[in-house]
This record gives sequence, C-alpha cells and structure tokens, in this order.
Amino acid sequence: MSQLPDAEPSPGNGDEAGAQADPGALQARSAVQSAVQSAVQSTVHSAAQSATEVKVRAKHFAARVEDEIQSARQGWRRRRGHVPTVIPYAGYGARGWIRVLCRVVYAKPETDATTQFEGMRGWRSFFSVPVAEQRVRVTADGVSADLPIDRGGVVDARLEVDLAPGWHTIELRAGQGDAVTAEVFVVDQAERFGVVSDVDDTIMVTALPRPFLAFWNTFVLDEHARRGVAGMAVLYDRIRRRHTGAPIVYLSTGAWNVAPTLRRFLARNLYPVGPLLLTDWGPTVDRFFRSGREHKRAELRRLAEEFPDVRWLLFGDDGQHDEEIYGEFAREHPRSVAAVAIRQLSVGEAVLAGGRSKAAERESESPVRWFFGPDGAALWEQLTAAGIIQAH
Repeated sequence: MSQLPDAEPSPGNGDEAGAQADPGALQARSAVQSAVQSAVQSTVHSAAQSATEVKVRAKHFAARVEDEIQSARQGWRRRRGHVPTVIPYAGYGARGWIRVLCRVVYAKPETDATTQFEGMRGWRSFFSVPVAEQRVRVTADGVSADLPIDRGGVVDARLEVDLAPGWHTIELRAGQGDAVTAEVFVVDQAERFGVVSDVDDTIMVTALPRPFLAFWNTFVLDEHARRGVAGMAVLYDRIRRRHTGAPIVYLSTGAWNVAPTLRRFLARNLYPVGPLLLTDWGPTVDRFFRSGREHKRAELRRLAEEFPDVRWLLFGDDGQHDEEIYGEFAREHPRSVAAVAIRQLSVGEAVLAGGRSKAAERESESPVRWFFGPDGAALWEQLTAAGIIQAH
C-alpha cells in the first residue's frame, strides 16, 4: 500500500515546525483524518440502522400493523388532551421483591380512570387506548423506581423492595397524572402452600361452545350475568381461613382489558382476593395471536421459580386443556404441586366445551394426587379426606 508523504520535522522544532515547512503534507494528513472519521461514523450508523431493520423485520407483520394503528389512536387522544392514567391490579411478592401489575391507558384528565374502568362493560374496555413504551413511577415503602410499559400498555415488572409478609399498598403514577394505589401480597418465607385457579368453567360457569367463549365473555356478558360454580367460593374461603398466609392466584387466558370485570365478579361472589394473571390479546412480536396455553405454562413455571418451597394446589376443569397443562407442570415440577383438583363439567357443559379431555386416564402416570368433582363441596370432601387441606 502506498503511503501519503509525511512532513519531516526539523530537528528540535517537532511536528508543528515540520508541518509549517510542508503545508501540502498537513493538508493531506487532515484529509486522511477526516476521511477516516467519516468512514467510522458511517459504519457505526450503518450498523445501527441494520440492527434496527433486523429488529423491525423480526416483529410479526400483524404486530407492526397493530402498532401503527395504536400509534395513530394514541396521537389522536393526546391531541384531545387525554393523559396517561394507571389502572392498578393486585400484585404479589416475596422477601426482597414484588411483582407490580397494572395497565396504563389514555383518559380525560378530570376523569377518575380507576372508577371509570371498574364500571365499564367488557366490550367497551377494548376501545381504551393503551400508553406504550413509556414508564410508570412505582413507590413502595419509600423505594421508588420507573418501570417500563409494554406495547400493550401493561406493566409487569419486578421492584426490588423488602416488605413484611401480608398485604401492602403501593403507589403508581404515570407522567404528571394523579397517583393511584394497588395492593400487593407478600408471601412469607415459611409458607409452603398456595392455590392456582383457572377461571372459566372452574369458578365461573361459561357453558358456551369454545369458539364463542372468548367473544361472549369479553364483549357481551357483564359480571352480573355470570354465574359462579356451586361451592367453589366457599371452598376457596375455607382454604384461606385454614392457610391464612397462602397466596391465591387466578390464572386465566383472558385479556388484561377485562381484569376489572373479573375482579368485580370475584368480589360479588365472595371469592378471596388474589392477583389475576391475564394476558395481552392480539398479535405478539413473533406470531399472529398469543397462545393461551403457553401463557398458562409460562406463568406456572414462573411461580415455581419464584416460590421454590411452595407446593401449589391447582384448580381447573375437564373441558379441554387444564388437565394437559397441569399434568405437564406436575411432571416437570413435582415438588411444586400439592395436588390437582379438577371440576367436572356437566354433560351439557362438556358437550358445549368440546368434550372432556382424557387426562384422567393419565393419572396413574402422574407424580401427584388428582381429585375430580362436579362442584366445590365434592372437591372439599376429597381434599380434606386426603389431608391436602386442613379439615379444621
């Protein structure tokens, strides 16, 4: 490679003197330095642009379309003066951390969004516009942090804070909006028992064909028209009274948009208070529509990791998938499962649900006990007789 001529410094005068002696060499050197700097900047910019393009291409087409639509709706709401407002959900935690759950949407600044969305029927909640890719200020026991909001407006993040076992109130604030409060249940280190419960056809009668289940429950029915499964609220209340420190978690494939409706249903039917673990409907970054089964599998595995010493009593129904999912989880994490309790659908419910699964035939291969009953009373008798739940 040919080299550009350098100015040869005069003895004792250094580079400056040499450069003065040969101005053409100084200009050449300056030109080379500028070219190198420009090339480096161009390379960095190109690399960053390529990484961004790869990231964009990696996002599913349907997700990109949804993001564009949501961006337009968000801009329209901002122009009308709407501000980010937090809808709080119950969370949970353990020593040293809590899981914060909430959803952030655009609402009129003079509106109490918590009250507004608590009283909203299912289908109207899907017209709310989520706030995306911003942050929520969370404060718990004097510890504050800014937690990220995902593209669906949901905050699902950990806050490192050491709280005593039991229920606590935390504060949530988005932007310059008013602060709201959320409840968080912190599990004692000594606790060894917990409950995970499905919702549809386990504690709430659905009795609809599966293809229409999500549509009907989400867009049509309100909580006053939903009927609880006989005896299940009493069963859960008895569990709470006998295991006062046990976490009770409601795991459903429902969308976060309907969390207020489900929360009202639970309160109206006297179910114990507990976190709702729901999901975000619509496209994800890598697929056209989220998988309800994968959502449940992921949440169960997460609970097993977060509470390695807790053995969970899993409640579901025999409509289709609960037994399969619980069976897989029991085989993967046998020490994390106290037992599986399955509410058996009536003949009519089973027909509408698409039939019963065959998981009962696999019970002999399961490392945990399984119990089957048509209602809460039948399951209570079996669970107490087997010593899974304390009888007194």
